[in-house]
Amino acid sequence: MIRLAPRRRPVAAIARDRRGATIVEFALVLLPFLTMLLGSLDIGYQVYLNALTNGALERAARKAAVGNRTRQQVIDLVTDEVRTILPVAQRSDPNAVIVTPLSYFNFSNVGGGERITGDTAPVGVYNVGDCYEDRNNNGRYDATGGGGADLGSSDDIIYYKVDVSVPRLSPLLAAIGLGNTTDIHAKTLIRNQPYGDQQVRIRCS
Repeated sequence: MIRLAPRRRPVAAIARDRRGATIVEFALVLLPFLTMLLGSLDIGYQVYLNALTNGALERAARKAAVGNRTRQQVIDLVTDEVRTILPVAQRSDPNAVIVTPLSYFNFSNVGGGERITGDTAPVGVYNVGDCYEDRNNNGRYDATGGGGADLGSSDDIIYYKVDVSVPRLSPLLAAIGLGNTTDIHAKTLIRNQPYGDQQVRIRCS
């Protein structure tokens, strides 16, 4: 019996052989394609969540401005509406939606310290002997973060901040360094209606 040796293909012929190349090329582009697709969906989800959060915050702030809502009622109004689009697993998470209202005497005080009402030398800074508006009722003057942790009184300025944190739509996005959560931050300012006298709590050191 005569056995024929297997035919060997030239290297050039192997290099020109394109059979199976499509599978390799598909594998190479699959990950970038999926990343772009999931990234687009995640951005769209963020835009939608941001719009809903801002809308819920504005509606709740307007309702609270007339003075017939408590701080907790306003927090619940915003939280309940935002939770409707959260993943089911996050709807009962108390840290998924954080609503923080702070009250100030006027717009110029927002984000700053408590208002000094009786200023002694040196003028313009708080020193012993000055009187100040103790917004957060902690018994001391606060140079920063001096907002009251309530809905204030008539004519007060209320600063609302909402922080929403939910897991990303796909673990793949977290794996490439985009973080494990989608974080939305919404803020608004609104003045309470003049439904009564503006209340102040004055303390003197």
